[in-house]
Amino acid sequence: MDTATDTPLHALQPTLEQLRAAWQQRKPDYGQRRDDLLRLRAALKRRLDEMARTIAADFGHRSLDESRIADGMTALNEIDHLLRHLRRWMKPRRVGVGWRFLPARAQVRPVPLGVVGVIAPWNYPVNLALIPLATAIAAGNHVYLKPSEHTPRTSAFLRDLLAEVFPADRVAVATGGADVGATFAGLPFDHLVFTGSTAVGRKVMAAAAPHLTPLTLELGGKSPVLLCDDYPVERAAARIATGKWFNCGQTCIAPDYVLLPAGKRDAFVAALRREVQARYGADLGNRDDYTRIVNDGQYARLQGYLDDARARGIEAVTLAGSADPAQRLLPPTVLLDPGDDAKVMQDEIFGPLLPLKTYATLDEAIAYINAHERPLALYPFSHDRAVVERILRDTVAGGVSVNDTLFHFAIPDLPFGGVGASGMGAYHSRAGFDALSKLLPVLWQARRTGGDLLKPPYSKAQWLLDLIVR
Repeated sequence: MDTATDTPLHALQPTLEQLRAAWQQRKPDYGQRRDDLLRLRAALKRRLDEMARTIAADFGHRSLDESRIADGMTALNEIDHLLRHLRRWMKPRRVGVGWRFLPARAQVRPVPLGVVGVIAPWNYPVNLALIPLATAIAAGNHVYLKPSEHTPRTSAFLRDLLAEVFPADRVAVATGGADVGATFAGLPFDHLVFTGSTAVGRKVMAAAAPHLTPLTLELGGKSPVLLCDDYPVERAAARIATGKWFNCGQTCIAPDYVLLPAGKRDAFVAALRREVQARYGADLGNRDDYTRIVNDGQYARLQGYLDDARARGIEAVTLAGSADPAQRLLPPTVLLDPGDDAKVMQDEIFGPLLPLKTYATLDEAIAYINAHERPLALYPFSHDRAVVERILRDTVAGGVSVNDTLFHFAIPDLPFGGVGASGMGAYHSRAGFDALSKLLPVLWQARRTGGDLLKPPYSKAQWLLDLIVR
């Protein structure tokens, strides 16, 4: 994007102040929230084809259908869910007080926070911008969005789309590079949602700390597949291929590596090869459905993993096609039994490379997962319910799809979030609505209450003390 269109650093704070002043003057009621969401949905639906073409231009080539699914459908689905439940979620929630405090009554009231900041990534630049934005709007907040500088055309699309839907003092968009992002993260928001890498997440957390800004951090990490001995290899290959090579692996919850029984490795590689070639054919450069790596820096990083693996004697098996640096085309590739010293096993891959690590026992596989940082997603494959329950009991992850990949993200009522190095907090559906609200506890005291008797000299109410302290 031309830097002339970037948001000046000195304009960030005044824009935040404008958003907050407008919010304080007129906090959004149910009617406004619903109307905002309806208009956002209509505008996005009308411009879905333009959205897909714009994202493809940023990537050099991206499957238009994958953009319609991952950036269009998911955002529309979330907005529909918010609209369906908004009135009920906004209502005060009655809670019990316990017999000792009767006849008082209590409730929790979801109240808006103020201005929510959203820092969105490049891999799903519309989905991961609009879902937290729509959730913040549903919760009654104003929003300041910072889309990724790595997808500048999509950032401009979002800026124009949101200007069409919202007044400038309700939703604003800041565009620009790392300097804008760093300053943006340090603004005194009432809540900040960041989606991106763990390394950048640490910087965002440090920038937010002086203001004690509450954070939702959706990070990444190495999300494992644990393929158990009883699960059919062909079906596993098909479902893992979808999760891994959708968007060319540029997905925060893509399977990062596969743990599988040693005796199944060769059959699994063969099944993956058949699956990939059935989907994309032998010539990836002529396949509309195979997405490219987003920029030269990401391509070089991924090629560096391959170069490092080959230098270490790790076998890399290309499943279809061949690399084309001019197109930033990197083919689906598996790496056989890399050690933890290999670069591909040290960082989140975020690309079409899939390490396969064999294990002898389930205990060994679980121990391997637990010896590393807690992942954003975990994918156990087994038809044995006891085995799956054991994996769920003995590991901790941000989210789980059993016998599939990715799809837990798309279920509106499942909160989406990480744990430890893969993030903190969660959003989607009511979890997001609650995270971007202040759940205000309110106690309504009765006209007459036993509490009026609890004062010195306590001897006068000894019978009441004996009653409640038992």
